[in-house]
Amino acid sequence: MSAERCSPNSESVSVMSRIVRFHEIGGPEVLKIEDVAVRAPKEGEVQIRTKALGLNRAEVMFRTGQYVTDPKFPEINGYEAAGIIEKVGPGVEGLAIGDKVSVVPCFFLGQYGLHGELVNAPAFGVVKHPDNLSWEEAAATWMMFVTAYGALVDIATVQKGDVVLIRAASSSVGLAAIQIVNMLGGVSIALTRGSSKRDTLLAAGAQHVIATSEQDLVAEVRRITDGKGARMAFDPVGGPEVPKILDALVHRGIFFQYGALDFSDVQIPVLALLGNELTIRGYQLMEITQDLPRLEKAKAFILDGLASGDLKPVIGKTFKLDEIVEAHRFMESNEQVGKIVVTV
Repeated sequence: MSAERCSPNSESVSVMSRIVRFHEIGGPEVLKIEDVAVRAPKEGEVQIRTKALGLNRAEVMFRTGQYVTDPKFPEINGYEAAGIIEKVGPGVEGLAIGDKVSVVPCFFLGQYGLHGELVNAPAFGVVKHPDNLSWEEAAATWMMFVTAYGALVDIATVQKGDVVLIRAASSSVGLAAIQIVNMLGGVSIALTRGSSKRDTLLAAGAQHVIATSEQDLVAEVRRITDGKGARMAFDPVGGPEVPKILDALVHRGIFFQYGALDFSDVQIPVLALLGNELTIRGYQLMEITQDLPRLEKAKAFILDGLASGDLKPVIGKTFKLDEIVEAHRFMESNEQVGKIVVTV
């Protein structure tokens, strides 16, 4: 290993490492921690000895065959990791062996997988570790903040006073959206099904909370906004509640659908769509992270927010690598508020 570390462009033999893989579609129990030969990094890649891993809904969807790409077995899972660069592939600039880094999700699952002790990642999505973050916080940062940034800042440009409805607000991305809206002087309204998470969401920075199964969503938004409605909605769920959310928007409001936790078709009220001249926008993280100029702006925005303290990843619960099955079960329980992190 020492000889390999001396040469950043080493084409040395593969190194064995413990990697999270699955050999079939199924529940959390299909995940196995296996000794796998990890190849040397190719051109434009770095190899990272991980310290912490971020867990996302996308990895559950990939494991269960509900993601935008299909797994090819045996498959490696995982979008986010933080750790130390152990090798650097040819053509990589600005990163070196020994750098402390974390990874922005800038690839589709199936192209790379980061849930393991030693992993390769595309260098353009690797960010040097901010000094004020722990390993766990660094592993939790990029999916949540870049996802929210892309819709709310890059596309919709939240301005001071803009009212934003944030559905599934207790998720890591929902909490990131609350922080970004607040940071830019907007009004964050957290949407959650029941009132059990109300106090937690208020403590996390939400300026208002609406329990959609207990309150009249449209009436509450009108009350909060003095009858005007919200400028935008940020929704990872979809399903039958969408028409109510659309009805709560202002004239020329924007509705972002960035996930599909409910796979049923969304029913769009045509007259409301036309009458209010609404924009309904499908959005995915990769729109930002695979566009290098936009990705660099996202990195700068988030690093500035982390440095100022306006942005801080919220960690709901941590697990050890050997508890990866339990971590996935907890993700599927929907009990968490914030990010689930796995320590290595």
